[in-house]
Amino acid sequence: MQRAGRTVFQQLLVNWPEVSTILVLCGSGNNGGDGYVVGSLALEAGLEVRLCPVLGAPKPGTDAALAADAFLQAGGQLCEFSTEYIPSANLIVDAMLGTGLNSTLRAELHNIVKQVNESGRPVLAIDLPTGVNADTGGLMGAAIRADATVTFIAMKLGLMTGEGKACAGAVTFADLGVPTSIYSQVAYEARVIPDSLVKQCLIPRSLNCHKGDFGHLLVIGGAPGMGGAPRLTAEAALRVGAGRVTVATDPKHAAMLHASRPEIMVRGVASEADLQPLLAQTDVIAIGPGLGQDNWAQMLWQVCVARDVVKVVDADALNLLANAPIQYSNWVLTPHPGEAARLLKVSGNEIQNDRCVAAQAIQRKYGGEVILKGAGSVVAGANEDVWICAQGNPGMATAGMGDLLTGVIGGLLCQGLPSSQATKLAVWLHASAADRAAVAGERGLIAGDLFPHLRKLVNPR
Repeated sequence: MQRAGRTVFQQLLVNWPEVSTILVLCGSGNNGGDGYVVGSLALEAGLEVRLCPVLGAPKPGTDAALAADAFLQAGGQLCEFSTEYIPSANLIVDAMLGTGLNSTLRAELHNIVKQVNESGRPVLAIDLPTGVNADTGGLMGAAIRADATVTFIAMKLGLMTGEGKACAGAVTFADLGVPTSIYSQVAYEARVIPDSLVKQCLIPRSLNCHKGDFGHLLVIGGAPGMGGAPRLTAEAALRVGAGRVTVATDPKHAAMLHASRPEIMVRGVASEADLQPLLAQTDVIAIGPGLGQDNWAQMLWQVCVARDVVKVVDADALNLLANAPIQYSNWVLTPHPGEAARLLKVSGNEIQNDRCVAAQAIQRKYGGEVILKGAGSVVAGANEDVWICAQGNPGMATAGMGDLLTGVIGGLLCQGLPSSQATKLAVWLHASAADRAAVAGERGLIAGDLFPHLRKLVNPR
């Protein structure tokens, strides 16, 4: 507890070096105990401290009670919470509830959370913002929206995906000196996709290679008015190293797509007879970008499903799959939360309340590999492993980003990566490229801005 409190206080000074007055909101358990330690250190540093035990005093004899006594002995005083304290604080420290929350916030805490969030004051959360479910990232009625969170011992899944990621702000991890041997004794719920994966998967190419060594991707989609979607998918596949890419699209804009990027082969497809020869020449299929759900789209989907080849299924192809569910072991499904809800016949809120469970449920129902897109994208594999992407930013909330990810996946599959590797690496590359592109600003970021960064990332030095 002493190490935790000191770590939090050090981070407080790093983030807010000019702070002079802090409001510490403490629970009655160990999370609150950390808050009392922060309060003591703040007093020692000459800061003005208002500390409110919002859930009552810690249980006598506990470490939290000892920390509370130490705060009082250091000259600190306890205050009953009042909204008057919020405007005068330079910073609010959230030490109300940690990882043990498993039910909706009680009314009095819900009210405090609401007032803190509406105040506009910066917030530093200890271990986990109050109201965030540590295991799922779902909100337990309401949650503190922190500017920063210092978390201990192990990363919490709830800080890395869904609403929890949004509530956590900038996350700092501290192991508090726990021996590394301890971690091998504890089962994990998920793992973070490592930066090292790109060098493991993308080794230097042979000097005598040719385009046939790196596969042929067929992108199927682009109903009238939506030709840009397969165009983005196709270029993304080329930018990550696919040998050849063909787009099968509505004949009305086939010429336009070919002119916009001559390296992409384009075929107008009006019937099954037009599509079959293309299927016979391809190594990987990516279906869905700009596909629509009309008779033309359904025809393409049915023909594609009957072909025994690895597939990436996105966008409207996922909606067609949801209408007539089938299971297939050799595909990658890439739903956003709305599409995931349709695949599982549940609400979007149910998906977001436990994204890892939702991704696993889709995988069990439909087979293959599943990427549940969103803040903290989740990859659920056929071997029941779950992986979380730590990269990405709000600038990715723009049209075309999903189409581009589909192309990255398809391009990696074309190069012979197994789907279990291609899914994780594609998510990492896509989000990392977006982070590099967002250096110039998140607002106004478009999918095409990622292309130069993708090319650099797939050529690690």
